[in-house]
Amino acid sequence: MAEDRPKRRYNSTRRQAQARETRRQILETAYRLFTIRGYTGTTMEALASEGGVAVETVYATFGSKRVVLARLVDVAVGGDDAPTPILERPGPQHARSEPDQRKQIHLFARDMAGIMERVGPLFGVMRAAAISEPEIATLLERLLKTRWENIAVFVQWLARNGPFRVGLSAEEATDIVWTMSSAEVRQLLIDDRGWTRERYEQWLTETLSVLLLPPEATTPR
Repeated sequence: MAEDRPKRRYNSTRRQAQARETRRQILETAYRLFTIRGYTGTTMEALASEGGVAVETVYATFGSKRVVLARLVDVAVGGDDAPTPILERPGPQHARSEPDQRKQIHLFARDMAGIMERVGPLFGVMRAAAISEPEIATLLERLLKTRWENIAVFVQWLARNGPFRVGLSAEEATDIVWTMSSAEVRQLLIDDRGWTRERYEQWLTETLSVLLLPPEATTPR
């Protein structure tokens, strides 16, 4: 009787890599189509056709067009498809560990310039779609709330290293940062006024420093 041979383990690495590549391909196509045609003008069939996959694959991978958009926003915010929350990524963690408030703000501005460059156009897509698509209105509301909550954490990190401007509460400070670093303000300065990313980053650093922090002490001559 022949000896029983151990069964070969099923190696799913290749299949996982293929699935990840398919997701990436669909999301890249979705970003292009959403920002050109809008949410309502982009169909699942178009995502499949332009992405070079079967429409059944798009449905099997994401389930719905709303999920495609939501996942696309997650990837744009983080810069990749890793499941790491934004506050646990290197940029925010660097700002968290920095003991100087003004340097913290600069690190935040630098990180935000990159994030909003990627995700800003998608906020425009969602705002346009939210007018007639209740599920996108709900998605946008949730994303804006999450963004405010994340910025509130950054404001807490900032408050640990020194005071805010006299009379400024943590909630007001969060509102200021949330507004000044928004996709809408970035669009006005970069897309409409033609600012460079570097100029925007410097402006955001300087503006937040003035609005949030006490004036820097000057050395008398």
